[in-house]
Amino acid sequence: GPIGFMLSFMFAWLITSTGRARIPYTLVYYAPSIAGGMTAVWLLIFSGDRYGILNYLLMSAGVLDEPFLWTADPSSVMPVIIVVALWSSMGTGFLAQMAGLQSIPQEMFEAGKVDGIPSRWHELWYITLPMMRPYLLVAAVLQVVASFNVFGIALEIAGFPSTLYAGHTIVTHLWDYAFLRFEMGYSSAIAMVLFVATFGLNQ
Repeated sequence: GPIGFMLSFMFAWLITSTGRARIPYTLVYYAPSIAGGMTAVWLLIFSGDRYGILNYLLMSAGVLDEPFLWTADPSSVMPVIIVVALWSSMGTGFLAQMAGLQSIPQEMFEAGKVDGIPSRWHELWYITLPMMRPYLLVAAVLQVVASFNVFGIALEIAGFPSTLYAGHTIVTHLWDYAFLRFEMGYSSAIAMVLFVATFGLNQ
């Protein structure tokens, strides 16, 4: 959640400063959150045979001698899920931060230059962040709530159940105990904790 929040803000800030190229860059970073087949692209990248894009590049560079099972090895399956989830998280929170950045009056930045703000980093700290507090709050809540529900990505990347349960998320854990083991009391307790956490973050 926090990493996705910081990445979405960084990309929103960088894209806002690109001028006319803002629209195509926004589409590039927002599209993964609405593209249903995006996981298939990542499965091609992390494919465990020699035709997988990452395996091919690493073997061509001499880093690997044989293909690595990225989505089946317990040591790599969760990092792969995290990478895909982060890339797919450029959704509503990203758009909220884009809207916040574009709502800041340009006169504020001009006044900052007159007052002696020496660099863009100082401009970010003293002008941009204070002016964006409401938008940052909305984006943070959306990002953290979404991080509780990385279920579909884990299911498509690692399968169910994943190798040694290495790709288990909280919702996958709930699904496991509810619909495979039929321990409804325990799964209901998980759902309740998840509900309380999600509801609390929205307050």
